[in-house]
Amino acid sequence: MRTVGVDLAAEPASTAVAVLDWRQGAAIVTDIAFPADDDAVLRLCEHADKVGIDCPLGWPDSFVEFVRAQRDTPLELATEQPGPAWRRSLAYRWTDERVRAVTGLIPLSVATDRIGLTAMRAVRLQSLLARQGHDIDRTGAGLLVEVYPAAGLKRWSLTHRRYKGGKHLAARTALIGDLCAAAPWLDLADAGELCLRQDHVLDAVIAALLARAAALGHTLGPTPAEAEAARTEGWIALPTCSLADLPS
Repeated sequence: MRTVGVDLAAEPASTAVAVLDWRQGAAIVTDIAFPADDDAVLRLCEHADKVGIDCPLGWPDSFVEFVRAQRDTPLELATEQPGPAWRRSLAYRWTDERVRAVTGLIPLSVATDRIGLTAMRAVRLQSLLARQGHDIDRTGAGLLVEVYPAAGLKRWSLTHRRYKGGKHLAARTALIGDLCAAAPWLDLADAGELCLRQDHVLDAVIAALLARAAALGHTLGPTPAEAEAARTEGWIALPTCSLADLPS
């Protein structure tokens, strides 16, 4: 099996892609692209069994309807006084609220945060992959699955915050050591030094590990009540397995 992790950003300069090949109870990083433009992302995803992408795959349905209404029928918009609950209902997807409930982490809002710029790029990538014949399903049932490295790390009891950037080099060094200790079957190969220098590459490797969990069916899926929204908004796959279960 081959899984790919994409730490997507709005621009190629901050985008990393990692390829993991799984064989005989082990996984090895066989390719890294950093920086990565759309062509590089598409090339490395072409022969993957599963691709974990760290980026929202859609917007909240409530937000989409709100934007449509303010354009087409502004007089029909609700006249109630906006409050925190109302704003939150527009800003966050069903999957964001599930992540919050399960992990205590709050994903960035694709509707109100700059990650929306990255999601615009993700829309184009979804379209291009679909044109190549890949099954694109925002619930994660197809080639792509939405992942959240920080949540995955927390579920695996690893450092999940304050490891990015130059000032957190020591924390990133410790995280890589802890990851390799918890997953002795993982061979970073030549990517080890890159993971240390560039947190984008490390997140891409983590995304590829989460893609493996999704491919094995070891992630939390949407409930029947959440399923319809997941098809349009996207769904973050939280792992339900340990790192030790991944090479099985």
